Amino acid sequence: MLIEFGLKIGAATLAGLLIGLEREIQNKEAGLKTNALVSLGAALFVLASLHFEGSEHDVDLTRVMGQVVTGIGFIGAGVILQQGTRITGITTAATVWCSAGAGCFAALGLYPELALLTLLILTINIVFRWVDIQISKKIKKGTDKDIDD
Repeated sequence: MLIEFGLKIGAATLAGLLIGLEREIQNKEAGLKTNALVSLGAALFVLASLHFEGSEHDVDLTRVMGQVVTGIGFIGAGVILQQGTRITGITTAATVWCSAGAGCFAALGLYPELALLTLLILTINIVFRWVDIQISKKIKKGTDKDIDD
C-alpha cells in the first residue's frame, strides 16, 4: 500500500517537474516547484478520496477532481497579468491547470496516459512557442513593411 502510494505521488511529482522545467527554462512565473506541487497536490486529494472508495463514507471521486479543477483556477489566475493591452501568463496558467490533471492521472495509476499527457504538454509549450514566435516575426515584418510603404 505504501509502495503504491509512493509510486503514484512520485509519478505525479516527476510529471510536474518535467512540465515545470520547460516553464522554468522560459523564465515564467510558475516553474519547477509550482508545477510539481500542483501535480502532487492534485494527486494527494484524489488519493485521499480513493481511500474512502467503497466504505460507509464513500466519496464521489468526480466531485473531488472537480474541486481540484476549481481550486487550481485560483492559482492560475494569480499568474495572469495585464499590462495595458498586453496580457501575460495565460499559457503558464493553462500549464498549471494541466499539471493538476497530470496529478489526477498519476493518482489513478494511469501511467501510460500520464506519460503521453506530459509529453503532449511539453510538445505544445515548446513547439508552439516556436511557431508563435515565427508568426509574431512575420506579423511584425509585415507591419514594418506597411509603415515603410
